[in-house]
Amino acid sequence: MEQKTVTKVFKVEGMSCAGCARRIEENLHKTTGILYARVNIATEKATITYDSSKINTREIANLVENIGYKLLEEETDDESRIDFCKRRFFYSLIFTIPGIILMLLEMSKITIIPYSDIIQISLSLPVILLAGFNIIKTALKSMVHLAFGMDVLIALGTLSSLATGILKISGFNIENYALIGAMIMTFHLLGRYLEAIAKGRATNAIKELIQLGAKDARVIRDGKEIDVPIEELQTGDIVIVRPGEKIPSDGIVIEGDTYVDESMVTGESIPVRKTVGDSVIGATINQLGTIRVRITKVGKDTFLAQIIKLVESVQESKVPVQELADKITGIFVPSIIIISIGVFLFWILFPQFGISILEKVSFLLPWVRLGDSVLSQAISAMIATLVIACPCALGLATPTALVVGTGIGAKRGILIKTGEAIERLKDVDTVVFDKTGTLTLGRPEVSYVWSKLTIEEFLKIVSSIEYNSEHPIAKAIVDYAKRKGVTPIKIESFRYIPGKGIIATLDGKDYIVGNKHLLTENRYNVSLYYETIEMLEKDKATVVLVADEQDIVGVIGVSDVPKDNARYVVKSLKNLGLKVIVLTGDSKSNASTMKDKLEVDQVIAEVLPQDKVSIIKGLQEQGKIIAMIGDGINDAPALKQANVGIAMGSGTDIAIESGDIVLINSDLYNIIRAIKLSKETFKKIKQNLFWAFFYNVIAIPIAGLGLLHPVIAEIAMALSSLNVISNSLRLRRIKLDEQ
Repeated sequence: MEQKTVTKVFKVEGMSCAGCARRIEENLHKTTGILYARVNIATEKATITYDSSKINTREIANLVENIGYKLLEEETDDESRIDFCKRRFFYSLIFTIPGIILMLLEMSKITIIPYSDIIQISLSLPVILLAGFNIIKTALKSMVHLAFGMDVLIALGTLSSLATGILKISGFNIENYALIGAMIMTFHLLGRYLEAIAKGRATNAIKELIQLGAKDARVIRDGKEIDVPIEELQTGDIVIVRPGEKIPSDGIVIEGDTYVDESMVTGESIPVRKTVGDSVIGATINQLGTIRVRITKVGKDTFLAQIIKLVESVQESKVPVQELADKITGIFVPSIIIISIGVFLFWILFPQFGISILEKVSFLLPWVRLGDSVLSQAISAMIATLVIACPCALGLATPTALVVGTGIGAKRGILIKTGEAIERLKDVDTVVFDKTGTLTLGRPEVSYVWSKLTIEEFLKIVSSIEYNSEHPIAKAIVDYAKRKGVTPIKIESFRYIPGKGIIATLDGKDYIVGNKHLLTENRYNVSLYYETIEMLEKDKATVVLVADEQDIVGVIGVSDVPKDNARYVVKSLKNLGLKVIVLTGDSKSNASTMKDKLEVDQVIAEVLPQDKVSIIKGLQEQGKIIAMIGDGINDAPALKQANVGIAMGSGTDIAIESGDIVLINSDLYNIIRAIKLSKETFKKIKQNLFWAFFYNVIAIPIAGLGLLHPVIAEIAMALSSLNVISNSLRLRRIKLDEQ
């Protein structure tokens, strides 16, 4: 039977740590028909590629459910998850608070509570077995499959505590820790609740992007304007967008002239002019005039939907450092169970050694009870060790920072497509630019103007004549005149000379606009301007001469000019300690001029498109770690060869496919921001991993020696997880625009 490959993203419920995610992955990979599985604890999502001819989604869901988790095709939102965690916590609190009061009364010896042990067990049972039902169930299923995660440690700790109460009323000389088990479960559920809130904040970038979309559209159907929900919009529909309204979906302007705020996809605050024939992006805001737009893409095909998909995919990916953390987590829990058993045996075999330590610190630690039996001390230390060592913080260290970091990038127009890219970018030591369309605008722009006339008069003449031409050079001159506030006027006659220029009549006078060959043929003395022409041609500019009936009246140079901030960005990269290289097809003399203008370290000239890959390979063979920046179209092979490929995009599908990172608004400074974001994100990951490891290295011996009350151990464990999440959230404060 032919393989039918399907990839789906599912919501996973019931995970509590990286061990849970790893366990689900391992079981899926063992299953016939599953080709790929990746589970992310931070986003609580599973990306699964499977052969639908061998296995279906129901069978996959059953497989996951058999090991204690729930796989959902319909994604539950953060609010539902937070509400669920909140309800479980408050339910447990109803029983735990009376239990705490009972414990305090007994400890203070204010009164003797009859049937105290039975009451303690009665208050603990609903908390441990009802509020904590999912945790206990997941743990039991995990142990059946010899897989151990954080839930196993919590379940063993709380059930052991409950067992002490049952043993006590059965006649054993042992302290009743049943209420301790309830308190551990309550604090654990509080941790889950706070963690759900924090995770919701960490994944805000996705929610904000989704909320950007328009909710409805004003469509022309059967000659009438009607409002329809965005879901009913179809390709080919004509929509009317008034000032202040969101453009409902991607399309082409067919009527009107306006300015559009595209900051939600480009990060650029300056509105962009849109007129007939221009493309517009769904969810951007029309600011000035009413326009009519023909819809070209709807739903999942729109640019905004592609951005959301990209951000989700990188947030669901794993970076190499996380793979290492997951492997450690995989062996960590079984090791802790063995250590806990060892702690129990230590107290049983060497009670005097343990008690001697407690005696020395009892005046500092009010929860230390020297009068308890050896068995009680052994169980207390074992429970504290089980609880304190939960590897939740270790599992959250990397994915939470990655989720926050990529979300920040998306809001600035920096789309990071893979977790590996953001990890590699921090180590880049050489930045290689393609010149055209990357460091330069990639289109003709007026770079030089001289005239015997006033600039306004000269531009009115030349722009009025060029207005009738479709040539890119003509368009550049007209656009330049418009930016200078000059409006073209109507001409009387127009004759285009292919490859040379235009002869036209304006206000009763004849003019010639063209190259030196056209003016020489018409007996104008071009030699007077050779020095200017040579200077412009050396800079690879196209020279346009303008003459009236008597003489040449002006010269215009049109070239692909460097972007406004190109030199500043090169300087900023060098300040970061990076080497900057430019690849160009220009001659060596032109390349030398560019090197001086932009102050780059090296310009490699006369480069053919097919040579770029071999140049990148050569640099890598020298030990360089390369970031290649190109326009995302003809540079695709070189972008793939580089350690990190950065595509300059303008909202096009092809740009999004080309690089590991896409700069949506083609702002060169976003390269600096992306590098800073990579460094800061991995600084947070290292901090998170350090504190997660440090916490366990310090806490486990303390718990094993009986110096931590089990409830204090649970609080410390919950705080360590929250510390990792809150530390990742601090990424939102970084200043990407500061030097």
